[in-house]
Amino acid sequence: MSTIQAVVLRGVDDLVIEERPAPDPNPHEVLVRVDAVGVCGSDVHYLKHGRIGDFVVEQPMVLGHESSGVVVGVGSAVDPGRVGQKVSMEPGVPDLTCTECLAGRYNLCPNMRFFATPPVDGSLATLVTLHEAFAHPVPESMSDDTAALLEPLSVGVWANRKAGTTAGSRVLVTGAGAVGLVAAQVAIASGATEVVVSDVNVHRLDLARRLGVTGTVDVRRSSVRDSGFEPDVLLECSGHAGATTEALRALAPAGRAVLVGMGGDELPLPLGVLQSRELTVTGTFRYANTWPTAIALAASGRVDLDALVTGHFPLSRAQEALLAADVDEHAVKSVINPQL
Repeated sequence: MSTIQAVVLRGVDDLVIEERPAPDPNPHEVLVRVDAVGVCGSDVHYLKHGRIGDFVVEQPMVLGHESSGVVVGVGSAVDPGRVGQKVSMEPGVPDLTCTECLAGRYNLCPNMRFFATPPVDGSLATLVTLHEAFAHPVPESMSDDTAALLEPLSVGVWANRKAGTTAGSRVLVTGAGAVGLVAAQVAIASGATEVVVSDVNVHRLDLARRLGVTGTVDVRRSSVRDSGFEPDVLLECSGHAGATTEALRALAPAGRAVLVGMGGDELPLPLGVLQSRELTVTGTFRYANTWPTAIALAASGRVDLDALVTGHFPLSRAQEALLAADVDEHAVKSVINPQL
């Protein structure tokens, strides 16, 4: 029996490389050789805390959900011509039959099986299987890193769709992590004429400027409101309660706020501001039908994902990759290459 290697979380701060039996694709699945996996904050949170909200790691789980690779095998119902395709893997497979799926909101499917969301194993392995419809072909010219990072890009695409970002929008992005930086780039690509990013990390703010934003705010030195910028869209990507409240107070009347960042379970809202300005506040949960847009944005160069990558690691250094941002203030996105 052939085997694979996988990065397995057994408990808090307990990460190991395991040898496991190679998976066999079901009839409608493809078998993918995994070439790149981006490290997400959720992977780090599971490592440090063993849970995110109601999602609790109760048994050993393979981490990773931002991934790309090459199809090396197919199930019995899949076109064998797909073997050899370079793909970006959409990590959540819904049941496709529930009320939410039939309404087009498959991201809200109650029976979603999502890579590295307990108890489902993730993609940080040398081989994985995935439903054929969620292994999206990408151009051969696209880098492995970019193909993997279409996942966080999809978060940015979904956030901008929820916000209604369009030509002439004035957008504030709070938080210059990977998701904030892709959300800002999508806003620019959507026609926003002013895009301002705020953060406490000067290196990430420098990167935001290189990626084309019109302004940045170092919130250690000044507040967003003091900058004089009055956005009509807020993409909150920091997950920080204080940053969220401050940004909501900066929104123009009838502004729209999309809460993307995951912080605490509770958030105090400035109710008087929301009511007097008729602000709209919504959350986001993953994405739906975003990969075609994400592929087009990345392939056309309208969004630069390779610029976010600040380190490459083999499977054997997975824990170092997960904790890179804790020790290097320049770190934005680590990528693990399972084939190294």
